[in-house]
Amino acid sequence: MKNGLLIWNLILTLACGYLFYARFGGNNTRLQPAQAAGSTGAQVKGGFKIAYFEMDSLAAHFNMVKELKSEMIRREEAINSEMEKLSRNLQQKFNYYQQQAGSGTMTEEQSEAASREMKALDDEMKNRKQSLDAEYSDFVMRRQNEIKSKIETFLKEYNKKHDYTYIVSYEQGLFYYKDTAYNITADVVKGLNDQYPSKKN
Repeated sequence: MKNGLLIWNLILTLACGYLFYARFGGNNTRLQPAQAAGSTGAQVKGGFKIAYFEMDSLAAHFNMVKELKSEMIRREEAINSEMEKLSRNLQQKFNYYQQQAGSGTMTEEQSEAASREMKALDDEMKNRKQSLDAEYSDFVMRRQNEIKSKIETFLKEYNKKHDYTYIVSYEQGLFYYKDTAYNITADVVKGLNDQYPSKKN
């Protein structure tokens, strides 16, 4: 019984050794991934390289992003100002009608008309807020897409000289290690600002 197990273990060990040698040793005739995928067999020139840029630094120093932030603040303030004005008008109307009702000078018909007017003003304010919010969201989305497009266009041109396989944006929590030798943030910020200078200048 023991001899049978010993022989069986020896056979398994030899089989594993042969498979290991066949897979990793000698002349490996298996296709490389690029060839297996139907490639012509051309190797990636310069090897596989990934560069990165820090998105928070780009957001802090790219003129188009800074201008977008300023425009967003300006629009938010304009929306808040308009909504405060409408809210004050609604509150003043409410106070006026409440005072009239308290003094007993309002008829039932006037009270119903006042209620309709208050509801119409409230609906108008809600509709205006929805409209302003939709315009604001559309503006921000269009500008963000424009900025993303500018970055992509710049990186395509930039990469013609550098031959990176990938260029990614580094964001906290997404990557756990980075080699600063491949940090191209300064190049990206400078190149983008050279191509798209501040409108203030």
